[in-house]
Amino acid sequence: MSYTSSKGQLWGLVDCNSFYASCEQVFRPDLRGKPVVVLSNNDGCIIARSAEAKKLGIPMGEAFFKVQGYLKAKKVAVFSSNFALYGDLSARVMATMEEICPEIEQYSIDEAFIPMPEALAVNAEEIAVTLKETVYRWTCIPVSVGIGPTRTLAKVANHIAKKSTGVCVLRPDAPFQQILSKVPVEDIWGIGKRQALKLAGVGIRNAWQLAQADDSWLRKHLTVVGWKTALELRGIPAIGEGELPTPRKSVLSSRSFGEKVRDKALLAEAIASFTARAAERMRRDGMLARGIAAHIRTSFFDQQRQYEQSGQHTFRFGTNDTGLLQREAAKILSDIYKPGFAYAKAGVMLYDLIPMKQQQCSLLPMPEADPRRMELMSALDKINGKHGHGSLKFGAEGLTGQVWKMKQNNLSPRFTTEWDELATAYCK
Repeated sequence: MSYTSSKGQLWGLVDCNSFYASCEQVFRPDLRGKPVVVLSNNDGCIIARSAEAKKLGIPMGEAFFKVQGYLKAKKVAVFSSNFALYGDLSARVMATMEEICPEIEQYSIDEAFIPMPEALAVNAEEIAVTLKETVYRWTCIPVSVGIGPTRTLAKVANHIAKKSTGVCVLRPDAPFQQILSKVPVEDIWGIGKRQALKLAGVGIRNAWQLAQADDSWLRKHLTVVGWKTALELRGIPAIGEGELPTPRKSVLSSRSFGEKVRDKALLAEAIASFTARAAERMRRDGMLARGIAAHIRTSFFDQQRQYEQSGQHTFRFGTNDTGLLQREAAKILSDIYKPGFAYAKAGVMLYDLIPMKQQQCSLLPMPEADPRRMELMSALDKINGKHGHGSLKFGAEGLTGQVWKMKQNNLSPRFTTEWDELATAYCK
């Protein structure tokens, strides 16, 4: 789907369709075109659905135990979350796009923006089709490609693409009133539920009405961010690269256990492992934490023996050093642990985050920002990125047989990151 050509830079957005479900179908061709759902940690609720599963009316976020019988009756394939597989296939999708376009801006695990200067924008339709077909041919992951004069309009175009041929190009002279009038305000990128309710209260219910709203009113009631969104809907680029996602203020790694944990040493392993995961995500985002908090609790369903407690620690300087963070997490656990309880969940939060480039220097020693430790963390991430998560880890995380690990009764093999789980091909 496309409109009349016009000069000027455009923005593309490539979005993987039902990404987690599509990843599970890559090595299970027998499931292509069939309903597939993916479950959250501990097989709790549904977090991803294939197009066929959506047609069955299976709701997003529904508790697995509530619909387990229905899924079985409808022959829906059910998978536990396999983030090692999803992360690797995401990297392959992004690498494929980089082979076609000189620059991409990865926005999430399954989305990337593509700046298209005038030289590329002239052939936007051909590039969109090439991206869609090449990504599927090289990775077997289906994608939709939306292109527009701004990032926000590229999002709108992508929404249209998903409901049509998988490709939609909106150029500056497109019939925007007709297009945006069909987009509910709550579906606009950057508009949250609270803002959508506020806008509905003044009669703004679709994207076109938002685009036509008064600038001073927008700045007052939706702040500069909402005003920039309206500008983008008008076709005026207003969101810079550094403004894409608002930098997160915290990173949380929390999980319910597959089995109840009574032993403090096992609880410490869980806390250390959660800390490592949070620190890894923080380094990936180029952030430092100036505080760490840990919490533990028993099951809400155990009415007789309930206990919940948390603690925190602040650092003089920001850090993303896994070892340092684990040491402080262990100290917090020692302060809040109480024997005699069967713990059902634990978690770690790294908070008061700042970009690494904003770290304030000091004339005093800064153990939190030791260059040698930073190089060590970089090497740790590279090894785990190449050989699979957990290939190299700190001893505090334990070795094998952790009873606290989450339930994954429907876990598929890690086909692309574990030698022992490679797919087997047969020739008949």
